[in-house]
Amino acid sequence: QVQLVESGGGLGQPGGSLRLSCAASGGIFRIGDMGWYRQAPGKQREVVATITADGNTRYADSVKGRFTISRDNAKKSVFLQMNSLKPEDTADYFCYAGVSFYGGGMPPYTAWGQGTQVTVSS
Repeated sequence: QVQLVESGGGLGQPGGSLRLSCAASGGIFRIGDMGWYRQAPGKQREVVATITADGNTRYADSVKGRFTISRDNAKKSVFLQMNSLKPEDTADYFCYAGVSFYGGGMPPYTAWGQGTQVTVSS
């Protein structure tokens, strides 16, 4: 019922910036915690950043000081501002969101985006 659509990926320069966006749609629902995962070629999927419904954030050590996660509750969206990009940031990035429904009747679950590819290279 709920779909997450990501955008903003592409080719970035080392030291440059990219901004990823993820918007949830598809019904009447509320969003809890949100965040971003990434998976680089030949590497295990890792959590990049998370943000709770109240706005508390956490970051992977590899991106602290460079990436910023934020959300817009009215738009049911989460964003990842990526600054000071490094080649090792190259990966597929996936957003997720905890979804619950007004009025009950349907159990909460975690929705996932389709992924957006980020390549950092000169």
